[in-house]
Amino acid sequence: MAIDTEQKSPSDGKVWGIFKLPFRQTGNNTRTTPSSSSASNLYVQTQPHVEGSNHHGSAISVSSVAKSLLPTRRRLKLDPANKLYFPYEPGKQVRSAVRIKNTSRSYTAFKFQTTAPKSCFMRPPGAILAPGESIIATVFKFVEPPENNEKQMDQKSRVKFKIMSLKVKGPMDYIPELFDEQKDQVAIEQILQVVFLDPERPCPALEKLKCQLDEADAALEARKKPPEDSGPRIIGEGLVIDEWKERRERYLARQQVEGVDSA
Repeated sequence: MAIDTEQKSPSDGKVWGIFKLPFRQTGNNTRTTPSSSSASNLYVQTQPHVEGSNHHGSAISVSSVAKSLLPTRRRLKLDPANKLYFPYEPGKQVRSAVRIKNTSRSYTAFKFQTTAPKSCFMRPPGAILAPGESIIATVFKFVEPPENNEKQMDQKSRVKFKIMSLKVKGPMDYIPELFDEQKDQVAIEQILQVVFLDPERPCPALEKLKCQLDEADAALEARKKPPEDSGPRIIGEGLVIDEWKERRERYLARQQVEGVDSA
């Protein structure tokens, strides 16, 4: 049955009257004129400009949201870029390595985090790198034996590593508390996924891992050696002999002997 749009129910006038109440003038009972409705529209259009402080606050919030959506500029370059390769040897502790280079123009601190701190640890767990400086970090992991004869090497490990960076003012000693004190300045550089390699099947990734581990071991041995310098000689258990100090002591001893003889 078609609806007759020309007929109006008695209640239509009441309904429309309710909607027209806000637009009536308070001074008399006449309906609003086109000029008054246009004035209302003008008030709505100019409303945001009246609240100047709120408009400024909204502009700041929009700016902060826009900055958060922009990609973070990385300070470090990782090699491998997003994976940690481990030789698959169940029931043993294996090693991986990643080269970390500071590509920024300022001193940068980095820090490791892992989802399995009981079975994994890093050496070093963090450090401060000068601009252009690089280091090879070694990652140790205990490989759990497979369950139900499944090949874990073919499965993706749930263990992940996170590398964070923080811009610092200059050369200083690394302490983990730096990242706690400046949480708002910390950037997440990369999430590294664990990948197992078959040690019996040579591949480019396995060969590269062996080279990085050898380089990391050589750098560790070099750091253990005492620095070579032309300063004071160290003899015995902490006995420091300075030639200038030794000559001065001999001179003072000679002066004392001559003074006693003259007396």
